[in-house]
Amino acid sequence: MYDLIIRRARLVDDTLADVAIAAGKIAVVGQLAADACAHKQLDLAGNYRLSAGWIDSHVHCYPSSPIYHDDPDLVGVSSGVTSVVDAGSTGTDDIDEFYALTRSAKTNVFAFLNISRIGLLRQNELADMADINKQQVKQAIDGKPGFVIGIKARMSSSVVGQNGTKPLVLAKEIQQENQQLPLMVHIGNNPPDLDEIADLLTQGDIITHCYNGKPNRILTPAGTLRESIQRALKRGVLLDVGHGSASFSFEVARQAIALGIFPHTISSDIYCRNRLAGPVHSLATVMSKFFTVGLSLAQVIGCVTENAAAALRLTSKGQLKPGFDADLTIFDLRQGPQLFADAEGESVNGEQLLVPLAAVVAGEVLLTEQGKAAHVFTL
Repeated sequence: MYDLIIRRARLVDDTLADVAIAAGKIAVVGQLAADACAHKQLDLAGNYRLSAGWIDSHVHCYPSSPIYHDDPDLVGVSSGVTSVVDAGSTGTDDIDEFYALTRSAKTNVFAFLNISRIGLLRQNELADMADINKQQVKQAIDGKPGFVIGIKARMSSSVVGQNGTKPLVLAKEIQQENQQLPLMVHIGNNPPDLDEIADLLTQGDIITHCYNGKPNRILTPAGTLRESIQRALKRGVLLDVGHGSASFSFEVARQAIALGIFPHTISSDIYCRNRLAGPVHSLATVMSKFFTVGLSLAQVIGCVTENAAAALRLTSKGQLKPGFDADLTIFDLRQGPQLFADAEGESVNGEQLLVPLAAVVAGEVLLTEQGKAAHVFTL
């Protein structure tokens, strides 16, 4: 007896499969006997798609943040996203409160700890080097295993003040002293220059806002890839989208992807304001924008499942295979004219929109608003 059986789900490769779930894990992916039993069954009749649960590797969902805040479930399961990673909203001062708040969420919530103790209490959290305390960071990491899964350093002029790359040098030291945890680095306006930042990064480090349209971007004025980014990619540095309110340009994405510079992960950098007013709206909306710049459905889904899980070292998530966590996303791929906006004021016409209908977390089916409105299936 399984806990849940989902029948005739259309997978990313267009094949149909049944999925059985038991004790919070995927038990079977394939064809189940007609008489297979479960406490709950869901028949998608080949009409709706299923993938491993979507992971948004860059959100801001600490409700108490004075700058960038949101509710974890509004950016998570309500949007078809089974796991979110808050990217540096909290430092050591607030990580305990954030952890406590997330225990009641249906969404799996993880955190990149801001290397500044104050987190995003203000925009220039790395302007005072005294706010970076390596010992306190270590204590927070050791005290919240499985929740604090990496560290975050925002390396743009408004954040670091006169400190240049000094905070990043300290971040790399913290990383080396803490099991080489993933390090996510925000890039924006210079100084420091992107070349200086990129040359400090090593295998597994994540550059977020990789397709921003600012002068300090990954492309040269001539439209070629900066040599420092070429070197970083060869070392195994990863590129994350981190769309946000001011950090995604269709033009930069088009040029980079034409050069073969694809994102490793697609993330939203969502919080309440850019969720409600745009241009982000949801992870699904950000994912859909990548159809307009040449990515396939398989590539887009890979960026929020297997690739994201690998980058974040979430070893039990991101794959639709027996033994993995029973985190799944049920969605529709709707055809028809769509208008998408980037963070630079450019609008692009698209023809495909991802519509999340349900998030399944540890085997529990949680309908999105679109799923409820569509009345597409009942348990």
